[in-house]
Parts: sequence; structure tokens; C-alpha cells
Amino acid sequence: MISFTTDKSIYTWTGYMYAVLLILVAVFQSLFLQQYFQRCFVLGMKVRTAIMAAVYKKALVVSNDARKESTFGETVNLMSADAQRFNDVINFIHLLWSCPLQIALAIAFLWIELGPAVLAGLAVMVLMVPINGLLANMSKNNMRYKDKRMKIMNEMLNGIKVLILKLYAWEPSFQNQVMGIREQELGVMRKFAYLSSVSTFIFSCAPALVSLATFAVFVAVDSENVLDAGKAFTSISLFNILRFPLAFLPMLIAAMVQVGQHTCTHAHTHTYMHTHCTHIFHLPQKIVSLEIKPGKLVAVVGVVGSGKSSLISAMLGEMHSAKGFVNVQGSVALVPQQAWIQNATLRDNILFGYPLEDSRFQATLEACALGPDLELLPGGDQTEIGEKGINLSGGQKQRVSLARAAYSQADVYLLDDPLSAVDSHVGKHLFEEVVGPTGILKDKTRILVTHGVSFLPYVDEIVVLKEGCVSEVGSYQSLKDRKGAFSEFLDTYAKEEGKQHTELSQKPSSAMMKLALMRPTTGKEDPVSKLLTGTVVKIHPSFSFCCLSLNSFKFKVLYWHEILYFSVSLYLSPSLSVSLFFSLQVKFSVYLQYLRAMGWGYATMFFLVYFIQNVAFIGQNLWLSDWTNDAEDYYNKTYPNWKRDTRIGVFGALGVAQGLFVFMGTLLLANGSINASRILHTRLLNNILRVPMMFFDTTPSGRVVNRFAKDIFTVDEAIPQSFRSWIMCFLGVLGTLFVICLATPIFTAIIIPLAVVYYFVQRFYVASSRQLRRLDSVSRSPIYSHFGETVSGLSVIRAYGHQDRFLKHNEKVIDENLKSVYPWIISNRWLAIRLEFLGNLVVFFSALLAVIARDSLDSGLVGLSISYALNVTQTLNWLVRMTSELETNIVAVERVNEYTEIENEADWVSEMRPPEKWPEAGRLRFENFKVRYRPELDLVLHGITCDIDSTEKIGIVGRTGAGKSSLTNCLFRIIEAAEGRILIDGTDIATLGLHDLRSRLTIIPQDPVLFSGTLRMNLDPFETFSDEEIWRVLELSHLKEYVGGLQEGLTHGVSEGGENLSIGQRQLLCLARALLRKSRILILDEATAAVDLETDNLIQKTIRREFSHCTVLTIAHRLHSILDSSRVMVLDAGKIVEFDSPSTLFNKQGHFYSMARDAGITTVDSTALYSTALDNTAL
Repeated sequence: MISFTTDKSIYTWTGYMYAVLLILVAVFQSLFLQQYFQRCFVLGMKVRTAIMAAVYKKALVVSNDARKESTFGETVNLMSADAQRFNDVINFIHLLWSCPLQIALAIAFLWIELGPAVLAGLAVMVLMVPINGLLANMSKNNMRYKDKRMKIMNEMLNGIKVLILKLYAWEPSFQNQVMGIREQELGVMRKFAYLSSVSTFIFSCAPALVSLATFAVFVAVDSENVLDAGKAFTSISLFNILRFPLAFLPMLIAAMVQVGQHTCTHAHTHTYMHTHCTHIFHLPQKIVSLEIKPGKLVAVVGVVGSGKSSLISAMLGEMHSAKGFVNVQGSVALVPQQAWIQNATLRDNILFGYPLEDSRFQATLEACALGPDLELLPGGDQTEIGEKGINLSGGQKQRVSLARAAYSQADVYLLDDPLSAVDSHVGKHLFEEVVGPTGILKDKTRILVTHGVSFLPYVDEIVVLKEGCVSEVGSYQSLKDRKGAFSEFLDTYAKEEGKQHTELSQKPSSAMMKLALMRPTTGKEDPVSKLLTGTVVKIHPSFSFCCLSLNSFKFKVLYWHEILYFSVSLYLSPSLSVSLFFSLQVKFSVYLQYLRAMGWGYATMFFLVYFIQNVAFIGQNLWLSDWTNDAEDYYNKTYPNWKRDTRIGVFGALGVAQGLFVFMGTLLLANGSINASRILHTRLLNNILRVPMMFFDTTPSGRVVNRFAKDIFTVDEAIPQSFRSWIMCFLGVLGTLFVICLATPIFTAIIIPLAVVYYFVQRFYVASSRQLRRLDSVSRSPIYSHFGETVSGLSVIRAYGHQDRFLKHNEKVIDENLKSVYPWIISNRWLAIRLEFLGNLVVFFSALLAVIARDSLDSGLVGLSISYALNVTQTLNWLVRMTSELETNIVAVERVNEYTEIENEADWVSEMRPPEKWPEAGRLRFENFKVRYRPELDLVLHGITCDIDSTEKIGIVGRTGAGKSSLTNCLFRIIEAAEGRILIDGTDIATLGLHDLRSRLTIIPQDPVLFSGTLRMNLDPFETFSDEEIWRVLELSHLKEYVGGLQEGLTHGVSEGGENLSIGQRQLLCLARALLRKSRILILDEATAAVDLETDNLIQKTIRREFSHCTVLTIAHRLHSILDSSRVMVLDAGKIVEFDSPSTLFNKQGHFYSMARDAGITTVDSTALYSTALDNTAL
């Protein structure tokens, strides 16, 4: 084409033919290339899907030992980040052979043009490859810190979900941990960014240096060699073709090595098994021999840490057996100690994949006392249960878990202490109707781990465990007569129990009374309850024990439609549900927010430097086109040396200048983007720690984790890249159009229609692509949520043998995600074909105009404009791709900002600071205190007014949903007052900062939550206490011997969720935390519900002795534990109905009396209160 413009003797039709051939070749290239990309991307998608499914499948079969090796956070990263890496590598896998092919062809054509001089340029290129490869190797990925940060974030969110972090005011400690890891992560990122800058500098100098070396050698070797336009611009086009494969090949190899390494470490982690058989609770290896006959009910009893849960695990095959075997005949159903509830409807939770048989389902509901609950839940058995059963109380979760087992009609039932989480009378009902000799499972084999002495006379056989060994086996009577360990155990704990049970067996009316309580209250009065109301005791309908009204407990904030919102609306109308979350277009203010976070100085300088670099690039090419005109000026003349040196010198200087400017630009961007990453993450973390509990009750933790994982990853790595690429492409397109217009001014007339078409194509694509990416993001959350749920319920899924069903469900949620990924891939190809066609038109028109205006053009400019036009196809394509990618990625900033703008709870520290030793007396005063969970909901507490004196011991009782937990939540200001106030030592708590208040109160919560880290960190995260003080509280909480026996002592590692400690040990650690804080007000939230009698006794004794000078409020599940209180507060429907000493209330025969009778308490002797309470600490 260039020779056509220089040689005027060639016919004009030849020029037109060249122009047509140019466009034909370009169109064919576009079609083949896009077909290739389409196939690669679909393959990549399939590989990603296969990896996600494989990780899930592996998680279902991974052993408990291997699970300890890697945390949940790391496994989620394996599914998200690493699977995505595979996807990216697969997209370009064919470049492994096509890159060398492109390089070979380009060199062949260059040899034809320039002869041996091409070797000089090639040598420069080859030298650059190892430098790039070296840099790629030096930049080790910082996934290690990401994993670590996500692990702590995950635990922190779980800690907030169960209130621990807020109640203990521990947020700053966790915030500092996360920020520390984040700084290390940013340090690695900065180092990586600097290395990348060097790499980019070399890469951007490469084309200039290569052409410089080649042309310099070409003209220096032989004075006959003159650089004309044809040679120069053909060579430059070929060198441009070479740039891509040479740059990409080392990157691709490095990426493959990185993926390989990361996957190997994880694969190793997940298949690694301990060869020795250590029990999960660090017990020494024990030999256990046990045979259980079909159809028997066997109770397993023993103190904390004696191996009861380990025995159940062993029966399920969850532990390694060093020798011997476990043989379980028939199907198994498991009810774990901590109920596992799925995020599904209540019915699905109970059916658990089995077909619905209505009569069996109703019988199960009745037996598990779930009837009245269903009446109160908004959707009955179709009510959607939130993550981890968040909108059910502890007792309800346990009953649903038991109903699931009862419905499954398995042959063997393993019941790991299911009765401790429910009220005592509910426990009796469940024993009678489900587990016991008259229950619906009476013909099945049942193994019941229990702490309730009262059930033992009714079981067929009792297995007593001691230090991991079976110490005795036999019936209740035979073990009593044997006067062994069991007999001593009974003598200590069950003096009163026997009396109560003989009384109960002689009084059928009491059993009838319980039955009446079970019945759902209907409009008509039931004749039995009518009879009972008249004769035995008054039963008020609202006393139905298992009701959870929407006004009760902390979970009432979760209406079912809020839980369903995401899942249902997404499938009913994807665009609607997503547009509710995001406006249809990213607002310009979001870009400004990001630039502001970068710092305006960095952003402006970065743009300027890149602009100057682009000017240098165009200048260099104009200089080259001028250089090629020398061929005509010095035709058949000797080319002067000074001219040659000037040409080469200026050309080289402009090339190096470009490299330097690019280097400066990448450095500025690196610093700016790290600034932005730090600011956005800090803001997000700060705010998430300060949002009220209401937010966590209505937001699945998967969604919050997604903000910290995927969105922060995007802000860290993707946005700076796409921002830089966008600027480069934008300036590149402007430069190209400028040069073409300079060569052929008439081209400006063609630019305008092309620009209009281009604009509409890219707007249409960007909008669709953005929505598809959002759908991808939204449909990804259920994959991780389901994965998290599976990991937490692994033992249950395996026990029921439902792995295949869960695999199928995982495939289903991944398929839902693919519905948005596949259209996105196709939309990219749709765009590419159209844009490349536009680019091809630019090439065609620049060639055509050159043909038409051949007489008025110099060959240098024609060459320049056509080689630029050939480049424009690619650049245009990239510009739209980058615009779309930048918009897609900037959504991450929008999503992060969305969570930074959520309204906060009150300040952690206010201007009014309490005195150092406040509260000194520990007096409490409620004045007409009313509270509701959200402005639009009803009141939960209706005008509570009472005075509690210093060192009083108050028991708080009431049926489920009476407002007991709401009362303690108000003390910690988890929920704020609607009216009235609470005074502690005369100070209104509403005037104090939340941390000042929460750090001066102590709570021993219902669920003992531990965090991964050391034992010391779990007791004292701020490191304010000395080792001596910690050992003292460990001694008081009866853990000194256990911790002293550990190899690392206080630095012993606690696994995620405290899984390497038994529940009893976790509860004792919570007691140690309370002892360490030494505050004057202690709240016990049903703290001994999950502990055996001995531990319960230890805890009660320690609390009586160590907290005798404190005001203690105990929320009691079991009335026995509060019989020695100074006074008992009886709550009903958010009001105080009785408040006096236990004996006075019992004699009054009101609410407290009826509850005491239900619990089997026949007398409350005020003189013997202390001993009664000690003897009856559990049921």
C-alpha cells in the first residue's frame, strides 16, 4: 500500500484492490479470533465449575483431622479466588502454542523485509523475556494474608451474630488484628506494584528499543541500506505483532505455576490425615468395647470431657480407630448437641429430603411440641428459617432438629444431649412423646447422651463413661445396687429427683396437665383444659411454653419475607431485585469517591504523566515518518552520518522518555490505589463493627463476607489495573484518530458517523454487561452460603447419608450462577464482532482515502496512518472492554460504600465518662422501661419498673418469648429504649458510651463462643492482665489442671469456633472470662443449659463464692438453679407479673407456682434453699 502511494506508475485499481483485501483479511481474522475466544471462555467456565464442585465434594468427605488443617475461610478462597484463577488461565491456555507460532511467523516476515538486522531487535526482545519472567516470579501472591484476614473476619462476624463481641466490647481487639493483617497485605501489594512498575517500564521501552536496535543495525551495517517508508512501517507493524506473544508468554507460564502451587498446597491440606488416633477432645487413646441391642434405649452419662460426644462421633465413623471396628447396622439419624438448622423452610428442615407424608409429619410435629410454634410463625411450616436458624430460639432449634430425626424413620438414633437446650417441662414432654419407652421411637435403637438424671430410671441400659473408658454398663437399678461410680454420682446429684419422680408417677393429673399445655390454643375451650383450669392450677393460654411470638427474643427483627427477599425476588424478577440494590447505572459520584480515596494529587499527576507519554509516542512515530522521507530526498545519494546519528538519537530518546513516563505513572497509580484500598477497607471495617444488631439479624453473613472478600479484592487488584488500561486505551484511540486525521484530513468526516455507531454499541453492551456481572455477583452468594452451611452440618449430613442430595443442590446453585456467567461471555463476543468490524472500517477508509488522495500525500504519513489504523481495531475493542470492566469493577466501590453508610449504634465512648471504679455498688433501677426492636414493631417490654439493690441475686423466669433475653439486651444497650430509662448506681446508661457501659458489665452467655487463636487471647484479647491473674481464674474455673497439662499451656491453639474443646470446657472458659473482668454486675444467660451435672455444680459454686459481692441476674431455663435467689422476677408478655422471694411466690400460688409444679418442684423451703438448689441444679 505504501509502495502504491510512492510509485505513481502503479494503476489506481491496484490501490482499491489492496484496500478491499485489507478489510477482507481483517474480517476473517475477527471471525476466527472470536470463535476461538468463545470456545476458550466456555472451557474456562466449565473448568471453574468443575473445581467448585470438586472442592464441595471433597468437603463432604474430608476427615475431621484434615478439617482442622485448613479453615473455612481458606476453603471458600479455594472456591472463589483460586477457581477464578484457573478460569483465567484456561482462557488463554492455547497461547502456549500460538505464541511461539506468532513469533516464528513475524520473524520470518521481518527477515524478508530487513534481512539479518532483525536479529538485533530480536536479541533485545529475548533479553526482556527473562526479566519479565523473573519479576513475575518475585511477586509471590499475597493470598496467605487474604486467607488469614478472611478467617478472622468470618469469626468476627459469627461473634457479632451471637452478640459475644458486642457484649464483651471486644470489637477494638479484633479490629486491630484485622488491620494488622491488612497492613501486611498492603505491604505485599505495594512491593508487587513496584515490581510491576519496573516490568511495565521495560515492557513499554521494548518496542522503542527493539525498533531502535533493528533500524540502527540496518542502516549501520551497509551504507546502501536506506530506511524507506515501506520497510519501516511494515517492520513496526510486525514488531507490534511480536509484542503481545513475547509479553504474554512469560506471564502465562508464571500464572500457571502460581495456580499449580496454590492448588497443590490446598490439595495437600485437604487430603492430609493424622495417622495416630487422637480423640477430638485431646483424650489419650482409649479402648472402648460396647454392644447395644436393637430396639433398646441406652443412656450415656459422664462428666465434662469424659468422651460422650467422642463416643457418638466414633459410632458415626468421624474418628480414627487405632484398632478394632465400629459396626452400626441399619440407617442412622443424629441429633447433635448444637442443633444444625438449614436456611430453608421449617418443613424442609424437618423433611430433610424425604417425601412428605402428611399424617407422619403431623404426628412428628405434635410429638416434638412444635404445634403452637407453627401457629405463631407467619408462614406456618412454610416459614423461611434464616441462616443458622437465626429466627428460632435455642429450644425451638433443638426441637426442629429432633423432629428431623423422628421423621426420618431411621433404625438407629444417636441423640447427643438434645434435651438440655429446652425448658425442663418441654424436656419431659419430648422424653415421654419421642425418646422414652412410650414415645414414637419406642421400637428403635436409641443412644441418648444426657445430663438429666431424671430420665435415667426409664432407660433400658446406662453406659457410664469415665476418662474416655466405659466404667460401668447396666440398668438403673443394677448400677445403683452395685455402689460404684454411678451410685456416687446419683447420691451427689439426685436426692430430690427420686422423690419428685415417685410423686409424678403417682399423680396422673400432672401428666394430663402437661398434655393440656401441649395443645395449640384454639377459639373453643378444650374440655380437658377446662377441667384442669378448674381443679389443678390456672393455666393462662399465653403460658404455652413453646411459643415464640414475633415480639420475643432478639430474633424478632427477622420477618420471613426479609429472609426470602433475596432468594425469591431474584428468581421471580432478576432485574427488579438487582435494580433494587443498585441503580441502573453507576453514578459518576462513585468514580469521584474512588479518586478522592486515591488522593486528587495522585490522580491528576497520573493522568498528566500518561498524557505526556502518549505525546512522546506520537512524536516518535512522526519523527520516524519524517525519517522515512529521507529515502526520497537522498535517492541515489550518500546518506550523511550526522543525519543518521541524529535520526537514531532522537528516535531512541523519545522511546526511553515514554518508558520513563510510564514508569512514573505506574508508581503514582500504585501509591494512589493502595491509599484507596486502605481507606475503603478501614471505613468498611469501622462501620461494620459499629452497626446495630438489627443489621446482622436481617443480613446473611455470606453477604457481608462477600464485601470483605470479593469486593475488597476487586478494589485492591482489579480497579487499579482496569483504571490504568482504560486511560491508556482512551489516550491511544485519541492519538490514532489524531494521526489519521493529520495524514488524511478528510477522514474527520468519517469519524463522526463511526463515533455515533460506536457510542450506541458500547452503551448497549456496557449496560447489559454490568447487569450480568451484578447477577453473577448476587447468584454467587448462595454458593458460598450453602457451602458454609454444609461445612457446619457435616456430621449431620454424613450421619443421614445425604451427601448425594447436597451435591445435587450444590450443582443446582452453581447452575443458577452459570445462567448469568454464560450470557456474559456471549455478550463479550457480540461486542467484539461489532467493534472489530468498526475498526476494520477505519482501516478500510484510511486505506481508501490514501488511494484517492495519493497525489497529495507523502509516503511516510500514509504508512503511519495505516499502521495506526491497523492498531485501532484492537484499541477500540479494548477501550469498550475496559470501560465495561471499569464500570463493573467500580460497582465494588459502590457496594463497599453502601455498607459504610449504614446508620451506626451509639458512640463507643461518649463525652460523659463514668468513674474508674463504676459501678461500685451495682444497684439497678428500671423506670417505666419500654423497648421495641424496630420503630415499626410492637413493644417487647411494656413499662418495666423495679429496683435491684447492691449484691442482690435475682432470678428472671418466664415462658419462651416473655422478654427475658430482651431485658439483658437492654442492659447492654443492644436495643435502645423506646421510653423510660435504666439507672446503674444512679447513672442513666443512655448517657454513657457503649464500650464504657459494656466493659463494666459481665455476661456468661448461653452459647460458649470461642475464637481461633490462643487460649490467652480468648480470655484477654487486649492483654491487660498478667499470666498470674489468668492462671488464678483458670484455677477458680477448674481448668488449671487441663490447661497445665497442655504442651503449650496458655498459648495452646484454639481451633475455629473452639471445636477442639468440649462444650463443657468452653463454658468453663466463659466463666474464666467473667472472673477476669471483676465487674460488680453479672448476668447469667441460661449459662448451664449445655453442661453436665458436675460442671453445672462447679459453675454454681464458683459463682456463689466469687461473685458474692456482686449483683447477679440469672435468666433461668431450669427453676432449680434460681431457688436460692434473693428474689425472682417472673416475666410474661414483656411485663413483670411477680417479683418477690421464691418461697413467697410459691406460697402465693400464681405464675411462679404453676411453673415450679411443671418442673416437678413440690416445696420451696426457704431455710433449705441453698442445699435444694445444689441438689437440683439440673433436670
